[in-house]
Amino acid sequence: MLKKIGIIVVIILVLMQFKRIDKVNPDYNEAEDFITITQPPAEIATLIKNACYDCHSHQSKYPWYSNVAPISWLVEDHINEGREHLNFSIWGTYLAKKADHKLEEAAEEVEAGEMPIKPYVAMHSEAKMTAEQKTALVEWFESQRK
Repeated sequence: MLKKIGIIVVIILVLMQFKRIDKVNPDYNEAEDFITITQPPAEIATLIKNACYDCHSHQSKYPWYSNVAPISWLVEDHINEGREHLNFSIWGTYLAKKADHKLEEAAEEVEAGEMPIKPYVAMHSEAKMTAEQKTALVEWFESQRK
């Protein structure tokens, strides 16, 4: 009985691999990108690129584990949800009030330790920020508010 269950689980895992995620990043206008528009200092730009852009832009990089279902489905969901909440690649299309609100939320999320999410940091060491880096990023986001 246990052998049959094991075989069924393996078959299901193999079949799951046939549902692939779409890893094509949408086209975007570089002139509307957050970093292009705001011209942050190099250290801040690096923090934003390393800790935010994979889920919050059209510049996502898909790591090896994004090829393995069901993990790939979680990655796709995180990216879609991240872009829905904040998309740095379309920053130039945001109205001033919306952009200000997004900056406020970004500062709050980083300050509270909610962003970047812990599973992402666990798999992407470059996204790990020191307390000083978090403070600098929060202060920079706040300084950009209107």
